[in-house]
Amino acid sequence: MTAVVLHKVGQGLRRVVTRIIRGAGNVRRSLVRRWRTSLQFRTVVTTLLIASVAVVGVGGYLAGQISNGLFKERLIQAQQESARGATQIQEDFSNASLSDQPRVSTYVRDTLKLLEVGGADDNRRYLMVKIPGQSSKLAVSSADSGGVTTAIIPSELRKAVQADSDGQFWQSIALPTGSADVHPAVVIGSQVQLLNTNYELYMIYDLNSAQVTLNYIQSVLWIAGGILLLLIGAIVWYVTRTVVNPVSQAAAVSEKLAAGELEERMQVTGEDEMARLATSFNKMATSLQDQITALAALSDMQQRFVSDVSHELRTPLTTVRMAAEVLYDARDDFDPINKRSSELLFHQVERFELLLADLLEISRFDAGVADLDAESLDIFSVIHSVIDGATPVAQANSTELSVVTRLRNHKCVVEMDSRRIDRILRNLVLNAVEHSEGNPVKIFVSADETAVAVAVRDYGIGMSPSALGHVFDRFWRADSARARTTGGSGLGLSIAMEDARLHDGWLEAWGVPGEGSCFRLTLPRKRGGVLTHSPVPLPPDGGGQAGTSPSLSTGPIMTHTGSIGVVGALGSFKSVPGQDSGNASERAEQ
Repeated sequence: MTAVVLHKVGQGLRRVVTRIIRGAGNVRRSLVRRWRTSLQFRTVVTTLLIASVAVVGVGGYLAGQISNGLFKERLIQAQQESARGATQIQEDFSNASLSDQPRVSTYVRDTLKLLEVGGADDNRRYLMVKIPGQSSKLAVSSADSGGVTTAIIPSELRKAVQADSDGQFWQSIALPTGSADVHPAVVIGSQVQLLNTNYELYMIYDLNSAQVTLNYIQSVLWIAGGILLLLIGAIVWYVTRTVVNPVSQAAAVSEKLAAGELEERMQVTGEDEMARLATSFNKMATSLQDQITALAALSDMQQRFVSDVSHELRTPLTTVRMAAEVLYDARDDFDPINKRSSELLFHQVERFELLLADLLEISRFDAGVADLDAESLDIFSVIHSVIDGATPVAQANSTELSVVTRLRNHKCVVEMDSRRIDRILRNLVLNAVEHSEGNPVKIFVSADETAVAVAVRDYGIGMSPSALGHVFDRFWRADSARARTTGGSGLGLSIAMEDARLHDGWLEAWGVPGEGSCFRLTLPRKRGGVLTHSPVPLPPDGGGQAGTSPSLSTGPIMTHTGSIGVVGALGSFKSVPGQDSGNASERAEQ
């Protein structure tokens, strides 16, 4: 029974200790968070710490000076009284005429009683002891005022008194009282002579009254220091609150302005510096609101203009296209000049139609009405479709297309809008073929539990660092003098970037002049997922020329084991079991 009770008590104590530790941890974390986030808290705490050090230092110095002053004053007073008392006793002893020892003891006791009174606080005790080594029948061994023995007299003081018959010596001691307490005291000693016998005469002065006074002064000092700290803390809190509140208000209003609440303004109170700051801040916010409103109106007007023009041009473009098709179909009946003109007209109308389609798509992105028709599909089906469509262009450019992956069964289901992903990859592959200069184009595919990545790598002319900063800009071209053989609107990569953002994905570019370029598309496998990494490095093969770069098996793309899929130039899929991805790439290039 006792063991059970002790076990329950121990469990209760452990729970209490655990709660105390947890509470202390919460308080510490709260204070740390408050220290990081509050300028006012840091200022008040820092000021109080500095003021506390100053108060402790000054208070300690003042207490020490007062203590030394009181002690020195009481010591000088005691030395003067002791000197007068010793002189008076010596005079009385010198005039004494005694012949027997009892009368000597009585005379000594009556004479020394005069030392108990006459002090500054009438709290003086005495002790007279015969100096050892003397033999006299009339000598008195010792005399005291009661309760005072040689045990309280330091041996160093006794030796000094015994060695000097004319000097006066003193030392601080702890004087026992009737209770368990001890009082601070000072003992002053000198020699006196009675009937040719030398004695040590000690007068003990109790300094407890001075200690009580000192304790009172010190308590007053510490109480005053505490009150001073509270006043300093209150003053600093008020001053910092007066200064920090407008800053905090400005920060809050700035956050609301950044969130789009352009009507927010600071409250202006008074005419001081903070009021002028608030007024200036409000003027700046008003100016920014006017400019943002004007820019938004201009942007809306531009978007409406592009959208309206694109829609309005579709009808006449349809008529022109029909006429161009008729002329193109009948071109064999024309003379060479008209035949060439009909061919140019047909192809330029096609480019114009593509440009209008891209402008309409961009206008939908700008208007925020582009929607995502997501469904769970295998991304390899989209890749195969893209390669099938790009194969004629690749053959015309003598470029070989290949897919490198380590995904098991060459399957990866992703929640995506297949039309938009197809448009992204088609644009990337056609751009890679166009700029590959006849070198191979590789499509690297990898995935993990949260993300899937497709990287299109070419080994052509590459891109400069300045080109990388503008590659996704609208209507931007790396080389304005270079003839365009595919596409032509200048909006493909911009639209691809917007399509990737709709999927909460990433579209990134890498390039080195003379070593080719690489575009990497990273998508979350589930809609609404947040990307933190990409399963494919950029570039996936470490850079370098085709056939000389490190194999994929050495990179982090190796997230799965199994066979390697290779898509050849004609789009056929082959499995190469047991080979690494580097060998698969070489096989695709052969």
